[in-house]
Amino acid sequence: MDSTSWKAYGKIDPEFEAVLPHLPPAKSFADYGSAENLRTTIGEQMTQSIQAGIFKLVDWTGVVKQDIQIPTRDGQSIRAVRYAPESKEGGPLFVYFHGGGWTFGFPEAWESGFEVLTKELGFVVLSVDYRLAPEHIFPTAANDAWDSVQWAAQNPSTLGVNLAQGFIVGGTSAGANLAAIASHEATDTAISPPVTGQFLAFANLLHYDAVPEKYKPHFNSWEEFKDAMFLDQRGMKWFYEQYKIDPQSHLGSPLLWPSGHKSQPPTYFQAAGMDPARDETLIYEYILREESGVLTKLDVYGGLPHGATDFLPMLSKSKQALSDAGAGFEWLLSTKQKQSKV
Repeated sequence: MDSTSWKAYGKIDPEFEAVLPHLPPAKSFADYGSAENLRTTIGEQMTQSIQAGIFKLVDWTGVVKQDIQIPTRDGQSIRAVRYAPESKEGGPLFVYFHGGGWTFGFPEAWESGFEVLTKELGFVVLSVDYRLAPEHIFPTAANDAWDSVQWAAQNPSTLGVNLAQGFIVGGTSAGANLAAIASHEATDTAISPPVTGQFLAFANLLHYDAVPEKYKPHFNSWEEFKDAMFLDQRGMKWFYEQYKIDPQSHLGSPLLWPSGHKSQPPTYFQAAGMDPARDETLIYEYILREESGVLTKLDVYGGLPHGATDFLPMLSKSKQALSDAGAGFEWLLSTKQKQSKV
């Protein structure tokens, strides 16, 4: 593996640099003190951003949006939100897991992406409200993710989907961690219909205390961006502490999956150049592509920190990431069609 070019991704984006003086002082997630305080503050900030016009509310004309309850293995149920085109039945399915360090977040977090998928590509989206730490510690979120994917596979008529058209799992940040776990569970158990693709955005895939020796020379972003904006090393450690993660468990670090990765479906990655988690994404993409023979597609947004494409949607690269996501899903659908013809 040649990771010498990865350092160039860390050169700050000029547009992001220009807005830095106008942003509030950087604050680590660790400084919020409690998950409850973090959730309240983030909710207030989102409301203020919407009121200020930074985040625009999506026009859901032509899309059905409804709550669904998904049963879990422990006899409970979790909320999910279904987004479906009014004018089309039997399209592909995308099961999404939001970010938030397994500690905060909500299913509506990536509605800008859901709009593209439902209106332009005909997807039905199932966005899952998995249970959060510290109230629900490891591996509850991972179990909820797998339970949700199994439920989706068993209930295509309820969702109004045709899984033969496409069955994609994905997520952002900690949600991408859960998606990768669910995808491995699906292939290990030969779930039917099979998962046909993955979308892993700014993913947490490998605990910093569990990096295999062969990949340590390439795992540099963790220290290089330990003080990065939005997500710093202290904040990431705080999230791990809230979730009570087992660093060596494949349910915490899916890059360490015991059965390997050769059965994984085609995978589309997005990564940020100034993200402490950047290199675990790039290492995993290499493992899938070069060591496991899995089809991959990768977009890296150089000079941006973790979360910038969501928190700063006005940036050109944030807009590009949304456009790229649409193209990435089209690519995932095209690989499904090619496989069907084999």
